[in-house]
Amino acid sequence: MTLFLQVQHVSQIYENSSRALHALQNINFGVARGEFVCIVGTSGSGKSTLLRILGGLLPPTSGRVMLAGKEIDQPPPSIGFVFQKSNLMPWRTVKDNVLLPLEIQGRINNVAQERAQALLSVMGLADFADAYPAQLSGGMAQRLALARALIQEPHLLLLDEPFGALDALTRERLNLEVLSIWERFAQTVVMVTHSIDEAVFLADRVLVLGGSPGTLTDDIRIPLPRPRTLDLLGEPAYGRLRVAVRRAIGEMS
Repeated sequence: MTLFLQVQHVSQIYENSSRALHALQNINFGVARGEFVCIVGTSGSGKSTLLRILGGLLPPTSGRVMLAGKEIDQPPPSIGFVFQKSNLMPWRTVKDNVLLPLEIQGRINNVAQERAQALLSVMGLADFADAYPAQLSGGMAQRLALARALIQEPHLLLLDEPFGALDALTRERLNLEVLSIWERFAQTVVMVTHSIDEAVFLADRVLVLGGSPGTLTDDIRIPLPRPRTLDLLGEPAYGRLRVAVRRAIGEMS
């Protein structure tokens, strides 16, 4: 298996005038092209810090991250981000929010306009192209943020608890949409989540961070069949994997 993303001996220390906070310690793992990996762990174990390092938003104190054989030292256009807060521009229409990354790069043309409209259709937002973010529900806003991340056709998609603020039913529906998009666009995905159910339902592998500083304590494969539907939630195999992940996090003895 060829590793598309490689994390090599990554540690992170935040320093201020009074003390140093050791957030991550010697993290090592790889992700194959097209794989869907979820990161879970205890609060304060450095999950979001690690995701920021993967995307080039934060340089590691030591170690390195390689994407397709090249070291990441700044956010490349081949990486898309979706965070818990959608961070939409309230004064821009839905379609203009999707086009923003290409506008910043000076790449607005007829092809970009057509791609934006196609993405809005995939996300079920075609009828809201001229609306503004304040007119969208929470779930619609996150679908819009996902469309904005996909407009550059990224090879790696990083998701940081994107549905954490949504109700359970909306979250389930968006999980299905994320899987559909992943299968359609063949992206490599790394997602941080606090939900064990979400991690087991979505992922090919679940990475567990624990301790302070955070270390990689487990790498659990999720050999559930695809495509996945909500019927899977009642299957014994799904239940056993949930228990395995929960135990790895340390929530069960």
